[in-house]
Amino acid sequence: MTMKYLPIEKKLFEKNRKKVSGLLAPSSLLVLNSNDIYPTSSDGNLNFKQHSDIFYLSGVDQEESILVMFPDASEPKHREILFLKETNETIAIWEGEKLSKESAFTTSGISTVYWLDQFETIFKTLMSEAEHIYINTNEHLRAKVETETREDRFIKWCKEAYPAHSYKRLSPIMHNVRAVKEPEEIELMQKACDITESAFKRVLEFIKPGVWEYEIEAELIHEFIRKRSDGFAYTPIIASGFNACVLHYIENNQQVKDGDLILMDIGAEYANYDADLTRCVPGNGRFSPRQKEVYNAVLRVQREAIQLLRPGTSLKEYHVEVGKLMENELLGLKLIDKTDIKNQKPEWPAYKKYFMHGTSHYIGLDTHDVGSWVEPIQAGNVFTCEPGIYIPEESLGVRIENDLVVTDAAPFDLMKKIPVEIEEIEGLMNRS
Repeated sequence: MTMKYLPIEKKLFEKNRKKVSGLLAPSSLLVLNSNDIYPTSSDGNLNFKQHSDIFYLSGVDQEESILVMFPDASEPKHREILFLKETNETIAIWEGEKLSKESAFTTSGISTVYWLDQFETIFKTLMSEAEHIYINTNEHLRAKVETETREDRFIKWCKEAYPAHSYKRLSPIMHNVRAVKEPEEIELMQKACDITESAFKRVLEFIKPGVWEYEIEAELIHEFIRKRSDGFAYTPIIASGFNACVLHYIENNQQVKDGDLILMDIGAEYANYDADLTRCVPGNGRFSPRQKEVYNAVLRVQREAIQLLRPGTSLKEYHVEVGKLMENELLGLKLIDKTDIKNQKPEWPAYKKYFMHGTSHYIGLDTHDVGSWVEPIQAGNVFTCEPGIYIPEESLGVRIENDLVVTDAAPFDLMKKIPVEIEEIEGLMNRS
């Protein structure tokens, strides 16, 4: 099965499985299911998007796939098993190439591959040996799931078929392991960021008063796909003027006016890994004095905040420190004063009037990736850093966002080549 992205060496997935195996209780197996293909209406479907956990452990990017890991299985060949949808000539003609047993091994490094119709029989043999089963539930803090997933249906079936087994949570293990990226993962994220850079530079030459936000979106997706991306990592925000003060503005249906600042929160996906960039550019190619003032205030906060992303730092303390940096800049911009600070409520500091969201989140196989919010930051974590100032009364919103790898030294900026200085942005927008 061929994807748009280039093949990934199977050693990444072998390493990932080894890490997870070492964290399972004795006599335990785990089961991971692919995402469903979600229907729209009639015979329509949404595009398939693989579940991040099964991709992380196998590299399999195909619907109706199941991964079983049972490190203590008496049969060595049953310690890692893939179950795949059986392919044939008819499927190949109607739907395209699917994984064969041979190509599944090349992709994942898993040598034991069965077709799906054998799952229940083989699973029964495995469960007769296992004491515990790790099931995968969505425990992301921001998750709001209203549909029943393939994973949900499996868990319901499994608990009915095997009620006497001990059930354990896989999510804490996956959150812990996935949060620290392997070098190969950083390379894939760098590729997503490089594609994003290319698209950003493309639109700098395209933007002018009178263009529509959706035309900017079209230029971006064109560049993403021609560089082997599957498209946007998340729904893009192309917000001109007042729209930039709406944090999740995704309509992208307004015309850019002369004098507007355009906030673009965009990112390419590559090999299921995400980039997350925000840049603000002037619709007419020149920042106004006020736009410069606010933009540079946000840039100063971002630069100082990035340096706080160090191993051992608590994310709670980090956000408090960034709040102090922002408070200082808002005083300088005369958006708040000493009285506002004196009268502020502890749970809603004065700076929150103009900077109401968090500064950083994990990023990786998901844009809001998994990771602990209570454990200290570790080397190998990858975070966004995205302070912003939003002034609705001035129809002006500025956010600047880069993706950073935490290291034992200074954070490594995956977006260091993407223009951020006012002079560089203006220079690229005004090239004749």
